[in-house]
Amino acid sequence: MIGIFDSGVGGMTVAKAVEQLLPQYRIAYFGDLARTPYGSKSPETIIAYARQNT
Repeated sequence: MIGIFDSGVGGMTVAKAVEQLLPQYRIAYFGDLARTPYGSKSPETIIAYARQNT
């Protein structure tokens, strides 16, 4: 399984491309719309979000 984590829905394009390139793997996509945008957040905050969401 391959997990893709994004702060919105833009990562869906990446998830679909990965799915086409690696069809033997299942893809898990999570778009964190509640906390977008991530651009102004620290790496530590984003890591904390990722841990909460997995």
